[in-house]
Amino acid sequence: MAGKNHYDIVIVGAGPAGLMAAIAASEAGARTLVIDKGNKPGRKLGISGGGRCNVTNAADLDTLIRHLPGNGRFLYSALSRFGSREIIAFFEGLGIRLKEEDRGRMFPVTDKAKTVVDALVAEVKRRGAELRLQTPVRRILYENGAAVGVELTTDEVIRSRAVILATGGKSVPQTGSTGDGYPWAKQAGHTVTELFPTEVPLLSEEPYIKSRELQGLSLRDVGLTVWNGKGKPAITHVGDLLFTHFGLSGPIALRCSQFVVKELRGSRKAESGRTSPNEGAGEASGSTPSVRLTLDLFPNKTRDEVNREFLKLSEAEPKKAIKNVLRGSLPERLIPLLLGQTGLAGDTTYANLPRQTLSDLATLAKAFPIAVTGTLSLEEAFVTGGGIHLKEINPSTMESKLTAGLYFCGEILDVHGYTGGYNITAAFSSGFAAGSAAAERSCEDRT
Repeated sequence: MAGKNHYDIVIVGAGPAGLMAAIAASEAGARTLVIDKGNKPGRKLGISGGGRCNVTNAADLDTLIRHLPGNGRFLYSALSRFGSREIIAFFEGLGIRLKEEDRGRMFPVTDKAKTVVDALVAEVKRRGAELRLQTPVRRILYENGAAVGVELTTDEVIRSRAVILATGGKSVPQTGSTGDGYPWAKQAGHTVTELFPTEVPLLSEEPYIKSRELQGLSLRDVGLTVWNGKGKPAITHVGDLLFTHFGLSGPIALRCSQFVVKELRGSRKAESGRTSPNEGAGEASGSTPSVRLTLDLFPNKTRDEVNREFLKLSEAEPKKAIKNVLRGSLPERLIPLLLGQTGLAGDTTYANLPRQTLSDLATLAKAFPIAVTGTLSLEEAFVTGGGIHLKEINPSTMESKLTAGLYFCGEILDVHGYTGGYNITAAFSSGFAAGSAAAERSCEDRT
């Protein structure tokens, strides 16, 4: 196969997965073309990590998979070949110095995502792959059960031995992730599992949320637990939390969001026997079921330890009002709310302090209830949950089991993880696997 419009591999999507696939494919000797409808490559990569680009997480393989709770085990083979250690070595090999921050997050020392994007694009070009921007694809070409190229919206046809779909999900659509790849996959016979928002802020209709009395309150190193319908903890995360005018945000709220969505889905199925198309999208009404969360202000202490601490503080300053005694131990803006829920007057002093009420306060500090009614929309989420059904994809090569020469990588897959470098690791890893395997296939076809 030769000529201007003939390639070994066409990659649709110039995000982290697509760019890494192009680098791997070109390194293996495949003539590669990367196509993207946008005017800039790596747009979502450019805003990741708060604009600093968290390129990976330094965690080991098992930890990486645990932090990809949405089917991370599927990537075991890919991550074994090209995981965090290899990603770090890859970027350092490009001259990009990295630094490790809290919880293993790896950033460029420049603190600029542009450093990473520019290095990837330069490497794509250095290895001989072509990059065409502002080039929308109309459809994928399939012949005799195989992917054989793409047709552009300009009617131009580009033939290839393999096609890699790296079009992303539907979250952060302003970066170009508008779900283009899903219908193309369906045309090849693939199943797209239900899409839902993950790594997304939570909504609540609690009175203290609606009154905005806690808006802007930021808490560090607290615990947040999602409880299932059977009254058992579905997940607990410890870290930072932010109260907003609509609910909860911050790292641990985002990490809990996928479990909230799943619990809401289960509630709605139980109530109606079918799933609402807008579930988890934050379109809650008064009849919308809620999920119970609890906030633990002292995740490293037991309830009894907290109770003893409160009692000791009160004893130390017996003439001081309890609301002032607790200021050194509890977030000041939470104190009136906690006291109100235990029925304890803020001006109560030690001599008039009921021991049972103080114990109730400790219980509340360890499990402050928050009813969550949903999440912000999928478009407002950082990550898309759901995607191409993994049973229809070879986990070693990322090739379709249904259509020869069709590969998937990145967020289009039904794989999702927590923020902190895990999703981008999955993108780089699956992109490397897809690019390497597609190159091997196309080079064999040439001979």
